[in-house]
Amino acid sequence: MERAEGFVEKIVYRNVENGYTVLSLSTPENDEITCVGIFPTAPEGTYIEVEGELSVHPVYGEQIRISSFRVKDPQDAAAMERYLASGVIKGIGATLAARIVKKFGEDTFRIIEEEPERLSEVRGISDRIAREVSVQFEEKRELRQAMIFLQEFGISNRLAVKIYEKYHEKMYAIMRENPYRLAEDITGVGFKTADEIARRAGILANSEHRVRAGILYTLSEEIGNGNVYLPQTMLIEKSAELLEIEPEQVEKHIMDLVIDRKIILKEKDGEQILYLSLYYYMECNVARMLLDLNVEYDVTAEDIDRRLARVERGEGITLEPEQRQAIITSALRGLVVITGGPGTGKTTTINTMIHFFENERMDILLAAPTGRAAKRITETTGHEAQTIHRLLEISSGMIDGEVRTGEVLRFERNEENPLEADVIIVDEMSMVDLPLMHSLLRAIVPGTRLVLVGDVNQLPSVGPGCVLSDLIQSQAFPVVRLEKIFRQAEQSDIIVNAHKINAGEPIAMDNKSKDFFLIERAEALQIQRTVLSLVMEKMPKYVDAKVQEIQVLTPMRKGELGVETLNKILQRYLNAPSAEKPEATIGETIFRQGDKVMQTKNNYQLEWTVRGNYNLPIDTGVGIFNGDMGIIKEISLIGELITVLFDDGKEVEYTYADAQELELAYAVTVHKSQGSEYPAVVIPLLSGPKMLFYRNLLYTAVTRAKKCVTIVGSRQKVLDMIANIGDQKRFSGLADRIIDYNERT
Repeated sequence: MERAEGFVEKIVYRNVENGYTVLSLSTPENDEITCVGIFPTAPEGTYIEVEGELSVHPVYGEQIRISSFRVKDPQDAAAMERYLASGVIKGIGATLAARIVKKFGEDTFRIIEEEPERLSEVRGISDRIAREVSVQFEEKRELRQAMIFLQEFGISNRLAVKIYEKYHEKMYAIMRENPYRLAEDITGVGFKTADEIARRAGILANSEHRVRAGILYTLSEEIGNGNVYLPQTMLIEKSAELLEIEPEQVEKHIMDLVIDRKIILKEKDGEQILYLSLYYYMECNVARMLLDLNVEYDVTAEDIDRRLARVERGEGITLEPEQRQAIITSALRGLVVITGGPGTGKTTTINTMIHFFENERMDILLAAPTGRAAKRITETTGHEAQTIHRLLEISSGMIDGEVRTGEVLRFERNEENPLEADVIIVDEMSMVDLPLMHSLLRAIVPGTRLVLVGDVNQLPSVGPGCVLSDLIQSQAFPVVRLEKIFRQAEQSDIIVNAHKINAGEPIAMDNKSKDFFLIERAEALQIQRTVLSLVMEKMPKYVDAKVQEIQVLTPMRKGELGVETLNKILQRYLNAPSAEKPEATIGETIFRQGDKVMQTKNNYQLEWTVRGNYNLPIDTGVGIFNGDMGIIKEISLIGELITVLFDDGKEVEYTYADAQELELAYAVTVHKSQGSEYPAVVIPLLSGPKMLFYRNLLYTAVTRAKKCVTIVGSRQKVLDMIANIGDQKRFSGLADRIIDYNERT
């Protein structure tokens, strides 16, 4: 570890959002040292002490990568003059700083703090300026003292600033009495951080504040696992395990949280269940808004049928009865759900529906949860589709309230500024979670037709809830199931096998197919080699695609056939190190120019640009979302920036700090592949936890491929997955809320 202290001579670069800074530090020995790290409160002229690791940058040379720093008061007259002349105190420049220090010498800071009126003895300083200087100096001193105090609890400088700005002088009492408030009040502070602070503050393990915070944290963690509520027995068990206390000590605090309306208690199938309040009311609102849209229009099915026949003649197509029923129902009712597997004509149905409503002089909007899915709808229909976030016009940086994973966002489109459309068609509905559905419905007025299209047998959304399956389960809305596999689709073993997998039937794995193969391998190392050979050599030629377009899908993150290991192997061979390819190490991952990457979190502040001819910007916006994939276009070692070109044409410039939300994507989990299609997928399957190897996961993986599926590994594992219907049950109550509202009305 290296230590150094001195003045911040120059800010070379600063990211105002996260505080990442490159600065030049001038030491008392007149040496200049380059420092990089998080400096949220170190303007030029500040005297600081830093600690970190010494490294050598290819451009900047020797530098200290900071792990911690603290602001210090200068001790001698010369240092004090330099501090005051730096501009850190507004109204004091170099001339006045020199006069102040000449007058008071090394007693300058004491005079400013204790006898500020004496500053008016200096020529050029009025009584008003003297008071303002004193106030500013005091504010800076309070922040410095607060940061020193918070460092005792192991809190980073960046987080310390947030805490101080939130609480000011109340901070000291909160930190000593109930640091768990931080987890509720401050973005970026979770229960575990607050718990560590509480431990250092000497707060008992069974204290009321700790137990209540642990219960809320347990519920919020389950939001990240897709659950909207938990049975009470499970909540008690999980909370007790987290807190390392007896279940009885948890149970007695649950009712207090219910009384305080922090959590909502309901009953389902004879057992008590508990929600975070936000998500219970979100379910209630979604149920109410869905039923408000579910109106019947004053037209007859015979009349719609005649108009639809004209569209069929005009387009030269003949719809199957199920497809006709889907379009007729969408004209008769305000809300309709259309579900079906691959090859059942969903695209044809959507296309014909668009033509039908266009003939009716209706305005139509198309949307999907992800950029990849929206791009595919645009290509297959010839009509522009947008992501739901883009459709709703997300506001940069505007978040109404945050709970882990399921952010409640502020959109420009809402009740006061609804979407202007007669018909809204949303595809890939299996990927839409509860918060996103809530935001969408807020922007739709009754009288607008809403058509929800998706495959209910796909994996559920990454975020909380099971919106599509809950809508169907409620039996409150018209549902049209497309089940007939079209003749052209029957020629694809991908589609035929997908339907067999979904039905729990065995599939042919004799390699007589042209688009569905099993390569049996018994060991993980053999599977790795085979996967590499398929991706590098065989599949690109076979399906006429680029190497980067071949996607490896795996059920797991960890292990020899998990995402983390496979990505390192694939990167080594598909994008080998080269002097012409800059690279950056972020955390434990090496990112290299040309790498295939994926965004792993919703980031509503990241700015993107779409460029046209001559590299000129043609569109801009904010928001990159969990699962978006792209290629690293450029890495700037000087500016420490990574530029990613995403598949939907959006170009994003990441700082190294932001790039922690990226990961390599040569291999991705099946969950992360939802809504995407690839020319060919390669699926390694050998061994792993039974809970990760089930029917819906295999079905989803297989249906991601357009031209070829290759499974590498165990034939028996494939059969076991088809037989295993035990996908993880989600706790979602939307169907119950819909039924409740429907019965009341």
